Amino acid sequence: QVQLVESGGGLVQAGDSLRLSCAASGRTSSNYAMGWFRQAPGNEREFVATIRWAVSSTRYADSVKGRFTISRDNAKNTVYLQMNSLKPEDTAVYYCAAAKFRGVDVLYYTRTNSYDSWGQGTQVTVSS
Repeated sequence: QVQLVESGGGLVQAGDSLRLSCAASGRTSSNYAMGWFRQAPGNEREFVATIRWAVSSTRYADSVKGRFTISRDNAKNTVYLQMNSLKPEDTAVYYCAAAKFRGVDVLYYTRTNSYDSWGQGTQVTVSS
């Protein structure tokens, strides 16, 4: 099992940028898939972005494509979410997640129930 801790959230204005970090510890693997999800008040947790740890294959939700970038630093066991051109509708708690890679199509890793480990979340608030 992997332990995950998110950081980097905050209160910003529309058009600003933030970079979220997810530090992984405990039992890890070089063949993991990592994901970012978010949940706004009254809504279900929704997919944001995913990356395969070993080869950096990525996929993004349509709502963030072109604005957000997921990346990883293997030496630091850390995954990042660079968020540019933030909008008020991006306001949510952002969660990092980890899953053992199973050779399944990347669409599999857009689902919350595909992940084994979750962080506690970090709040991102974008004012208009």
